[in-house]
Amino acid sequence: MQLDPTSRRRALHELGDSYLHVALSNIVREFPVFPWYVATRPGTYPTHREAHPVFYGSFDWHSCVEMHWVIVRILRLQPDTPLAAQATAQLHSLITPKGMATERAFFLDPDLGNFERPYGWGWYLTLAAEAHRSQSTAASHWAALLRPLADTIEQQFIDWLPKLTYPQRTGLHPNTAFALFLARPWARIRAEDGDSSLLDAIELAAFRYFLRDADYPARYEPSGADFLSPALTEAVLMRHVLDPQEYIPWLDSFLPGLPDGPKEILYPADVSDPTDGQIAHLHGLNLSRAWAWLEIASALPNDDPRQAPILESASRHAAASLPFVTGSDYAVEHWLAVYATLLLTFDLAEGTTDE
Repeated sequence: MQLDPTSRRRALHELGDSYLHVALSNIVREFPVFPWYVATRPGTYPTHREAHPVFYGSFDWHSCVEMHWVIVRILRLQPDTPLAAQATAQLHSLITPKGMATERAFFLDPDLGNFERPYGWGWYLTLAAEAHRSQSTAASHWAALLRPLADTIEQQFIDWLPKLTYPQRTGLHPNTAFALFLARPWARIRAEDGDSSLLDAIELAAFRYFLRDADYPARYEPSGADFLSPALTEAVLMRHVLDPQEYIPWLDSFLPGLPDGPKEILYPADVSDPTDGQIAHLHGLNLSRAWAWLEIASALPNDDPRQAPILESASRHAAASLPFVTGSDYAVEHWLAVYATLLLTFDLAEGTTDE
């Protein structure tokens, strides 16, 4: 599959409605569900939907937030989609003042405040930023309702990062670099409004954790349930926090084997059983790697010998897993559209996914 901007625009035009359809189905599908709750006393526990009346669908909270982002993102880029009216009405019915107050109350509970840290935090701030960036009246309405919880999570990020002595270099939800990347769009909006606290905290953390990294052992990837590449998510984050003239030397040191290797991150993972929720993660790894390779390639000079092999790798990864975004098992369908949308739109909305 070709991943140049024209081909990705065409693919989004052809596939966007199917992504919207699966996202709209997911966010109101209450079961199966993976609830999260810390019990501190005897008594009746709230159901997942009672605790999360807005983000109750799509198996778990962060997947539901991701599907909301898919909807808002595609509506911003393709406002004339045939599903636009349905999508707008459905989000209006879910994102309500009462529902968002309940969502925020969950995060304000001191016993529950680390819920979804940091992956869900990052995706929520990305959703809030997407709604804020949209020019539609509907999205502006959603942005206003999403704002109080965004402010809460922003402060939780600011309070938590100085205490995180070591980053988590994992291909799963605790991945620190990817969460910092996801939080940056909201941090940039806040900086434009005059408050750079979150942006400063993200950049300081990125420098503290990753600036001195060299000769990263990416040959050990992937692990059996990865949906992110620890190596490539770090490389993408640093592409956004370093000046361009600083990034190339950092990348040279971080992945010195490119473009010849390590082979393990240049070729897609084999997904032996897409009905297994953990093994199915590898479809996400393939699509998130394809996105990450595009991000990295966009930072390289046109005559860089790594360009062509990196873009070829991105195409291989995309071709391996894009066919499974819809029409596959729910273990894949309840979340994979977010990485397909991230891949196809990374530079189609104000330059990059970071803006």
